[in-house]
Amino acid sequence: MSEVLKVKDLSKSYNQTKALHSVDLSLYSGQILGLLGPNGAGKSTLIRIINNIITYDQGEVYLMGSALSQDALRDIGYLPEERGLYKKMTVQDQLVYLAKLRGLSRFDAIQNMNKWFEKLEITGWNYKPIESLSKGMQQKVQFISCLIHDPELIILDEPFSGFDPVNAEIIKREILALKKQGKSIVLSTHNMASVEELCDKIALINKGEIVLSGKVSTVKKKHSADHFSIEFKGEVSAFSNALWTGAKIVSFKQQEDSTKAIVKFTNHLSMNELIKSVIDKVEVIAFKEILPSMQDIFLRTIKPTQDA
Repeated sequence: MSEVLKVKDLSKSYNQTKALHSVDLSLYSGQILGLLGPNGAGKSTLIRIINNIITYDQGEVYLMGSALSQDALRDIGYLPEERGLYKKMTVQDQLVYLAKLRGLSRFDAIQNMNKWFEKLEITGWNYKPIESLSKGMQQKVQFISCLIHDPELIILDEPFSGFDPVNAEIIKREILALKKQGKSIVLSTHNMASVEELCDKIALINKGEIVLSGKVSTVKKKHSADHFSIEFKGEVSAFSNALWTGAKIVSFKQQEDSTKAIVKFTNHLSMNELIKSVIDKVEVIAFKEILPSMQDIFLRTIKPTQDA
């Protein structure tokens, strides 16, 4: 994998307010980075810097190994949260115009546009005025506009906003297809479910600083509360006694022919030791670690700093 985006020691202030402070992050080909944070955390500032919309005070930004420049924008596709299409233009005129700004010829723009029409199931929309489309359909056009020039780095700011569940699934499918092609994607969103579903890694920004980052699986494991779900057949009392002092039952639910218990470690016990302690007393049907959701991790990480 090659490094597509590198941000190093990046800082930006507006008068006396620090919007970003010593931000570091990297993104490699074929990765999806979830850029998370509460409103006003600095996400938009970071995105605008990467897109060369605003300047920064200190630090470095590299795109595919070279310092960020105006020419580099041809390798970036950007879907802003604030959607902006020219309502009186036709879909084709709008997309060709935006593609030419990124260096494509009219011929290539129309060819790429028609490929995306087919993928997003909107074939035949070429001459429809933008203003005649629903909000969700305009979203599809805007989505195509950020991909029509085949960029290496794709920045999507709340890409599912305005989509019904069917069209949201279509967009998710295409995002995963782009990842499979080796594209690098920054997904800025408040939708934690989509982060868990799509992202390889996350960077959580609060008050201009990255307060949490890493692979999604690693972050979830790190914030685990040592809770496990065990489904078994047998007496609850025998199961409880078998846990001895290493773990305790948080809750249990009697099912039709089994019991499902939530167990929390109270000692430095391994999963293997936990299973060994109960397997002679009851029949274990299923066993899994309960990991926190990204929503839980987000709230745990952000709330203490907001309360401070």
